Amino acid sequence: MRSMGVDEAPAVPLPPLGVAAYLRCLGGIMWRESLRFLHQRGRFISALVRPLVWLFIFAAGFRSVLGVSIIPPYETYVLYEVYIAPGLMAMIQLFAGMQSSLAMVYDREMGNMRTLLTSPFPRWYLLTSKLLAGVVVSVLQVYAFLLVAWFWEVEPPLPGYLTVLPALILSGLMLGSIGLLLSSLIKQLENFAGVMNFIIFPMFFTSSALYPLWRVQESSPFLYDLCRLNPFTYAVELIRFAFYGQLNWPALAVVAGCTVLFMGLSVYAYDPSKGLLARRGGGM
Repeated sequence: MRSMGVDEAPAVPLPPLGVAAYLRCLGGIMWRESLRFLHQRGRFISALVRPLVWLFIFAAGFRSVLGVSIIPPYETYVLYEVYIAPGLMAMIQLFAGMQSSLAMVYDREMGNMRTLLTSPFPRWYLLTSKLLAGVVVSVLQVYAFLLVAWFWEVEPPLPGYLTVLPALILSGLMLGSIGLLLSSLIKQLENFAGVMNFIIFPMFFTSSALYPLWRVQESSPFLYDLCRLNPFTYAVELIRFAFYGQLNWPALAVVAGCTVLFMGLSVYAYDPSKGLLARRGGGM
């Protein structure tokens, strides 16, 4: 047997990480994301201005053109502003998820994300913690939007503000995991900004966010099929029904399934020994 040299000291196994260590890690990641959000006030303002422009201008201009008939979960005719509110809530989460992933691409280039991923915590836990932190921020943005929208006659039943919370968390996880997957595939910050627009707007417009699917089916069956294949459609419908204290089971199944799928692909893609794309030069 070869004698052990000076530089060949046996590796000391790390002690197992306890629950307290995992909670500290989650708290640290959430605290960092909260500070980043608070220091970027322009990000908060832009997250509100975008859906409010749709609510105040687009909805006012198309109210008489795009009338909404009585469809579930509504029990009577509703204003067009009321109909598009769930879609705008999902849009806030979609943009928030993409912006959080854009920050991950930046952190990876600057080295912060690389340091985080070399910690002794499992890679799936670190990515999930990062995702949860982004979801918390997006939920706060949604409730800030609802506060303003209340003065624009978007007034669901009061319990709806609570029943919609689980739907917002689940839809935020799904939309955030899509952005997380994209951030694992795109290596340069400049490329990610362009891909964001390529992903966000097709997902938003080929959904039930702005118009009921039965209207889409009347005008274009092909576009209707695209809307039904779009996971964003089911996120919107999950939020819409939960906003009125109801549960849309098909939407729940699709959103939950897509969340597991996209999150699993993200963890696999961030594994340097595997990954969905070949890594050159040992970088991420």
